[in-house]
Amino acid sequence: MAGLSPIPAFDDLKITFQKSSLIFPSQETQKRSFFLSNIDQIGDYNAPTAHFFKRNPDLEAENVAKMLKIALEKVLVHYDFMAGRLKLNNKTGRLEIDCNAAGAGFVVASSELLLEEIGPSLVHPNLGYRQLADHNLPSEIDQPLCVFQVTSFKCGGFAIGMSTNHILLDGVAAKIFLQNLSSQAFGDGRPLPFPPCNNRRLLAARSPPNVTFPHLEFIDLHLPTGEGSRPPNFNCSREEELRYRIFKMNADDIAKLKKKAKDTTVSSFSVAAAVIWRCKAFSGDAKPEKNDTSTLLTVIDVRHRVKPPLPQSYSGNAILPIRVSATFKEVESGPFSNVAGKISQGMKGISDEYVRSVFDWLEAHRGLPHGDYMVSSWLGLGFEQVEYPWGKPLYSCPIVHHRKDICWVFRDGIDGGIAAMVALPAEEMIRFEGLFHDFL
Repeated sequence: MAGLSPIPAFDDLKITFQKSSLIFPSQETQKRSFFLSNIDQIGDYNAPTAHFFKRNPDLEAENVAKMLKIALEKVLVHYDFMAGRLKLNNKTGRLEIDCNAAGAGFVVASSELLLEEIGPSLVHPNLGYRQLADHNLPSEIDQPLCVFQVTSFKCGGFAIGMSTNHILLDGVAAKIFLQNLSSQAFGDGRPLPFPPCNNRRLLAARSPPNVTFPHLEFIDLHLPTGEGSRPPNFNCSREEELRYRIFKMNADDIAKLKKKAKDTTVSSFSVAAAVIWRCKAFSGDAKPEKNDTSTLLTVIDVRHRVKPPLPQSYSGNAILPIRVSATFKEVESGPFSNVAGKISQGMKGISDEYVRSVFDWLEAHRGLPHGDYMVSSWLGLGFEQVEYPWGKPLYSCPIVHHRKDICWVFRDGIDGGIAAMVALPAEEMIRFEGLFHDFL
């Protein structure tokens, strides 16, 4: 049955940080300024993930840390921008990466807990997981754009945390990075299985820009462009206290929702996002007018939607927000098939010309994604399928963010259903929970 995950019991994983350092590419890399596309420009925030592994009797956790460190040094030769530093080009007002081999972060830590003590909640991300991907190194260290952390548990199991600035990698690129990283951890001289395509000019705006579609999925902040300007900041305020919960829809729930959607081709994500949309639309403090418009943003990978298609190993952000809208009356009491269908159709209708128009719009305007709520999918990324010398992850998950405007949807680690990570103020969370249970 659909429901809530247990309220996370482990806000503190009783972690001791043993060593924090910088690691560098194992070979000399070219010093250069690294171009960032217009979508990269607005991704300046950290995206932490955690990957759990059971004890491998042939490999102690400290040996895993050594193997991972060596593998990272090798793979950073091919991903040299990840060892660079973000800089603002004052002449253009654009962010770039200074590929200066200043290093990535590497942290070794240990926990007093057994993985078994976390129990079923292992697969329900909680606040304590933030200790597994600590992005802030000691103040005397030049802060890197990405930090990797190996945390050993008393049982011999361990977690690999990865905290990267989103400018570096989107979800698909992060999966491919991990596949390349794992290949180098074997230490047998094998080549990278998926050499990264680091040419972000493949998604550069046209010259001159030619905006051919309205782009209501972005809000124009009317900020200056050009010399002396800078991109808008997508970070959020941390002053508001939020509650964090995982909402579950098991395989039977998803099947029933698809039947309710009256479309055999509708995706699991579309029906799950439709449920989340309804809950979020009516969980706020104010009661909306029935004919007012409610908007939902989803995120789509455009690698295969542009012409020519981007290489699958494109390392940058090849994702765009997609905006769908309906009246509050339609969301609340209209046919579920209409709401799910809007999400499904919105994600299908993205052409090469539309994608190019987005990048051109962002060239002419300083804007950010704009909607009432964003639902971002981890479904299909397959982090848990990456094969390391010490085995595949028991579980991989995003780490909770202080963001009430984004919901992450991912595969449930227990029954293979769908889990949604939601962060909201306390009263709003209570209303969201009630609507979720009423609907399902």
